[in-house]
Amino acid sequence: MVKGKLSATSNAIARTTLNQRQDSLAMVVNDQPEPLNFIVPPIITSYNEKIRPVLDAVENLRRLNITKEGIQLPTIVVVGDQSSGKSSVLESLAGISLPRGQGICTRVPLVMRLQNHPLPKPELVLEFNGKAFTTDEEHVSDAINLATNELAGTAKGISNTPLTLLVKKNGVPDLTMVDLPGITRVPVHGQPENIYDQIKDIIMEYIKPEESIILNVLSATVDFPTCESIRMSQSVDKTGSRTLAVVTKGDKAPEGLLEKVTADDVNIGLGYVCVRNRINDESYEEARMEEASLFEDHPLLSKIEKSIVGIPVLAQKLVQHQASIISRTLPDIVKKINEKLNSQLSELERLPKNLTSAAEAMTAFMHIIGLVKESLRKILIRGEFDEYPDEKNMHCTARLVEKLNEYSKDLNDCPESNHTKNFLTEEIKILEEAKWIGLPNFMPRPAFLALLQTKVKGIALRPIQFVDDVWDYLEKVLIDIISRHSDNYYQLQKSTCRAGENLIARMRENSKKHVMESIEMEKLTDYTCNPEYMAEYAKLMAQLDAFMKQVFDDEVVPSTVILEGLGEVEVGHLRMFRHVLHNAFDLKMRMVAYWKIVLRRLIDTIALHLQLSINNLVNRELEKEITVGLMSPRGGIESLLQESPSVAGKRAKLNRSVQVLRESKEVVANIIDRISSYGG
Repeated sequence: MVKGKLSATSNAIARTTLNQRQDSLAMVVNDQPEPLNFIVPPIITSYNEKIRPVLDAVENLRRLNITKEGIQLPTIVVVGDQSSGKSSVLESLAGISLPRGQGICTRVPLVMRLQNHPLPKPELVLEFNGKAFTTDEEHVSDAINLATNELAGTAKGISNTPLTLLVKKNGVPDLTMVDLPGITRVPVHGQPENIYDQIKDIIMEYIKPEESIILNVLSATVDFPTCESIRMSQSVDKTGSRTLAVVTKGDKAPEGLLEKVTADDVNIGLGYVCVRNRINDESYEEARMEEASLFEDHPLLSKIEKSIVGIPVLAQKLVQHQASIISRTLPDIVKKINEKLNSQLSELERLPKNLTSAAEAMTAFMHIIGLVKESLRKILIRGEFDEYPDEKNMHCTARLVEKLNEYSKDLNDCPESNHTKNFLTEEIKILEEAKWIGLPNFMPRPAFLALLQTKVKGIALRPIQFVDDVWDYLEKVLIDIISRHSDNYYQLQKSTCRAGENLIARMRENSKKHVMESIEMEKLTDYTCNPEYMAEYAKLMAQLDAFMKQVFDDEVVPSTVILEGLGEVEVGHLRMFRHVLHNAFDLKMRMVAYWKIVLRRLIDTIALHLQLSINNLVNRELEKEITVGLMSPRGGIESLLQESPSVAGKRAKLNRSVQVLRESKEVVANIIDRISSYGG
């Protein structure tokens, strides 16, 4: 996929330095109005006409869910403890009534977009869940409650799904604020036990980004350091450089308020604003007049600087801080959008090409089979593991040798290989049962075969368990490699994994058959041409005379005897079998010498068989099995044309992301062009 070309506007953005952009927007901030008349209804004057397009651009980015791309937007976040007067402050700024009542009134993040419009009647629009509803001042509170119930349920729980309220009204400041649920520690009836943690998580998500201005609403009736909202804001903004405090209910606790807001014991870097909210049925104009009168005439409150009292001052400060943070963050937003867009386009390019024809599918199939076979040759035959340097389980030749060594140790340590336990007891028993008419001291072959069959039968399951374990391991390795190389082709992955499992199952059965045949041969035949057998047998038999003398010494009656090649053996139980002990010793030493040959054959032949099987699997059988499976009615080369759900989902997600980022880029480009025109 080819990356989209930069538009002419985007090129212009790239040529504009960050300082120029910041300076241009700073002109909007510095173009401040004259001191406000508290009696005049409009809270803020017409210079907001320059701010509004910037806010609209930020709101468009918010609608595009640009934050899901990891790009934070400048936001005024309103927080406060329950009953701090938070909703009343917002009502005063917006000039409309918000939901009131006991407990948490704001149960979802409420994004309030205020726009100053010289309209004969205010326009109010609620937006949530992709829907938009028009309401009016009389019914806006009920409309918010209904929308909240849809988002958070009809109980008293909360939700992190935002609700947007657009207010177009004459005299309101151009501001966008996010009102969050009030902080409460004790759940009331109908609220979950972890209501505090839920509210805290939502608040922290909004106030943590450096792009957020924290509007902390505090009641004058409480000590500021004890406020939970202060603790939360301090945890993310230790210096208070992006925290502005609004103090409500000053008329209820005027004593010491001046000292509170001037001492600043809680690091409010952007300062304080003391306000009086509307009471009972006052109109908003009457409330502003009462507020002005309170801070003008009250014996204590009148001492507070006029530059930090009143809703109009709060509105002006918010507009200025909002414009300031936008001017700081907008260039970085442009940079992040471009970086993220380039990253997503690059990732789209790295996705496998969509297969559109049988020829392309066959080419992809052959390529993948080639990769699988080469990986298997490396790790199963040549002992290379550069593809899996840190995955020891995929260092297959080393792991197979470990398994073979464990199998060899298991055979040599099993009870059948213990030649000292109950020394000569089994041999004597078999010789007693194998008596026949003939010359004395003649070794009957049936006795040896009977003993051999018993011992071979005792270990018969161990070789079968060993090959089962090896093929279990090989199956995991094979499926892992097939899955890795065919990860982008869902249908091929399913078909090849199924073929691999079928092939492993068949080869497993072949190995078991080979092992069982080897075991049956060992039961039926006592044969070897290995000269080590005779050498070992002769070495052991050379101890016969000394052994007999020790066992039947009249002066010393030992309970144990040490035999070279066997170690210490119990002999006390053998004195009653003098007539057969010579033959029993002979039979034992024949078996000791021959058992080494048997075990070696069961180890070496199985190892060679497995190596041959692995070689055949990689170089002959795998490709054949996969090809047959693909051409079966359940397969079909056309099935490769279907993209895997994971890749299809990733492609769709990346395409959506690219679309959002391109639209966001256009939004930001347009607003920066407009800001640049202010500077001209």
